[in-house]
Amino acid sequence: MSNCWRSRRGTVFSCGFEPGLFSCFGVLLLTTHVLYGEANTNTSVVVQKDAQFDITYLDTVTSENQTIYAFNHTVSKNKTEGVRVSVELLSERPNGPVLFVVRQKQAVLSFQVPLILRGLYQRKYQYTQVGRTLCQPPTLALSEMQFFYVDVSTLSTSGVHYQLRVSRVESFTLQTDKKFTFNATPSQPQFFKYVFPDGEDTVIVKVNSQKNFPCSVMSIQDIQCPVYDLDNNVAFIGMYQTMTKTGAITVQVINLYLVSLHHPQPYFSIKDTLSNPTPHCSFSYAVANVYIMGVLFCLGIFLSFYILTFLVKLKICLSNKRISFALSLSERPLDVVGRCRQESLSSVEEDDYDTLADIDSDKNIVRTKKYLCVSDLARKDKRVLNKKYQIYFWNIATIAVFYALPVIQLVITYQTVVNVTGNQDICYYNFLCAHPLGALSSFNNILSNLGYVMLGLLFLLIVLQRDILHNRALMRNDTPALECGIPKHFGLFYAMGTALMMEGLLSACYHVCPNYTNFQFDTSFMYMIAGLCMLKLYQKRHPDINASAYSAYACLAAVIFFSVLGVVFGKGNTAFWVVFSVIHIVATMLLSTQLYYVGRWRLDSGILRRILYVIYTDCIRQCSGPIGFRGVCVCVHRAAYGLIKRPNDFASYLLAIAICNLLLYFAFYIIMKLRSGERVLFLALVCILFTAVVWGFALFFFFQGLSTWQKTPAESREHNRDCILLSFFDDHDIWHFLSSIAMFGSFLVLLTMDDDLDTIQREKIYVF
Repeated sequence: MSNCWRSRRGTVFSCGFEPGLFSCFGVLLLTTHVLYGEANTNTSVVVQKDAQFDITYLDTVTSENQTIYAFNHTVSKNKTEGVRVSVELLSERPNGPVLFVVRQKQAVLSFQVPLILRGLYQRKYQYTQVGRTLCQPPTLALSEMQFFYVDVSTLSTSGVHYQLRVSRVESFTLQTDKKFTFNATPSQPQFFKYVFPDGEDTVIVKVNSQKNFPCSVMSIQDIQCPVYDLDNNVAFIGMYQTMTKTGAITVQVINLYLVSLHHPQPYFSIKDTLSNPTPHCSFSYAVANVYIMGVLFCLGIFLSFYILTFLVKLKICLSNKRISFALSLSERPLDVVGRCRQESLSSVEEDDYDTLADIDSDKNIVRTKKYLCVSDLARKDKRVLNKKYQIYFWNIATIAVFYALPVIQLVITYQTVVNVTGNQDICYYNFLCAHPLGALSSFNNILSNLGYVMLGLLFLLIVLQRDILHNRALMRNDTPALECGIPKHFGLFYAMGTALMMEGLLSACYHVCPNYTNFQFDTSFMYMIAGLCMLKLYQKRHPDINASAYSAYACLAAVIFFSVLGVVFGKGNTAFWVVFSVIHIVATMLLSTQLYYVGRWRLDSGILRRILYVIYTDCIRQCSGPIGFRGVCVCVHRAAYGLIKRPNDFASYLLAIAICNLLLYFAFYIIMKLRSGERVLFLALVCILFTAVVWGFALFFFFQGLSTWQKTPAESREHNRDCILLSFFDDHDIWHFLSSIAMFGSFLVLLTMDDDLDTIQREKIYVF
């Protein structure tokens, strides 16, 4: 905004106003002095000088004189030149600030020297050297002469010495894939112009500082006047982000100004500094037009698993037909013996078996045998158990709907705020490899989660096919299906596949705007997957006494509840860690007791005495305690580690506990399976080896750490890295690819690892 008025001598005065720089009162105060000061003192003098570029003018200004420097230059439509005004106060302690007003054809720029900027805790910092670049609005004429004026005035009664220099900015227009070096300080920001060439629609603007300056700001703005290039107004329009060493913003199809400036004082440090370090930065561009290739690559990888699964199923089907034809010409295998246990037709309620009067004593007799077999813990009606385990699937489907809908709504709100405000510090992306699409700021991080959904759906189809074949065998009254092998219950498998799909959906939601407030979106269903896998392992040998869906999901809800509390209150809070460690140890001991007593224990006044007795007899006296109590020792160790170290990322710490428990249980299951004389079939062995290798590579890419919301946004960008696959996907995207494949492989291991027992009677299969 500019206002013009005329003094008694006919000289035109102007005053420029920038939001956040001067108040209206200050401008009016200066105007009043100029208008009426001369009438009172009759000594005010206005001097206009013709000035030239690249010449340093040394002069003095007081309240009684004002100097106007007149410049002219030729503006061409096909060539853009930058003009920079640099001033410095030579007086050590001026009595008042000096106002510099630059009047152009389509804009007015004003600033005072010393320039006052505010840092941490509203502390003021004064700068006597100020440099500003003039905005260059486009011209319609091929070439025209333009004038601009630099007005210098002050209210100080004593003379203030200053120097003024106006120069042209070389390389004001930037080019794609060409690095450019420039200097910037808090009082001397820089901005440059970039025009999209024909055929380009996306560029990645990268700024790399060669010095570790505490905090800088880079901004992308449309080509217009004024350009907001000071710390107190850079957030007004466009996109901006803070940085220390590295910054990057992806821009689509707009001509732009790149603004780079430094905070007067780092907002994440309480150390005071009045120095003006000048880091050397490089500016480079990278064209990103590989969206179609990235989508095709992602679809191709996971569709290949569908094709491979179809080929494997086809081969198995052909092999089974040959075996069936051979068996039809000979006798049935001799190891398939025994009489089928008839299913009860009276009821299909879960607690039918428990209505018998002598059931408690029968359970105590059966479950206290020295060596339990699967038949001892598979006595309930099969249809009852099927209904019990199908509840896992329906419950997780219900949870998914009620959990996902508000999550989607919230992340859409996050993305909208980022797009409207232009604040790139809200979300912790890998900005060096963030490819926007529409309203989404990092489409590649969202696309790479497609594997969880597609492979989760494929696993559900595989389970459905096995379920159908098993039901057909039951309808034919096949003896192997009725009383051989591990009892087939598919409800938990359906729940696992659904959880894998939801993990993909919620991980995609988290990566819409990753930050510490929504990190639990990315981890909630990881807890679900780990818990369901452990339940499935336990269910294989303990079908009658496995936890119900209601109690299992209640425990998982408690885990997620503690995860949220840990993220919000866990950092440095001793009381929280003490409470969590106690609950962790107590819960582990109760679970181990449940496993040790095979579901036959009571929570009464004598439980502590019985626990101590078991620890003494099985762990101290014989030194051959069960895996449950050895697991207690491991859990106590992890709880002590958390209490002592108190890691900042509580959610990852809790997830590590769940995954560690799952791996320990899985290793124990495999070892006991081999010790029991069982074997692992070729298909299951291939799945185990393949999954182990993929998990190894996946964890390598996971620990690359491309960003971290435990630090400030500027510090997080120091970890950003360029794309490493197809110029579209980064390390974390590859983690998404590999971890989805590894989870799918882990599910296949659980599904196929006991296929060798399908022709073995349950009375000969040990429980462990």
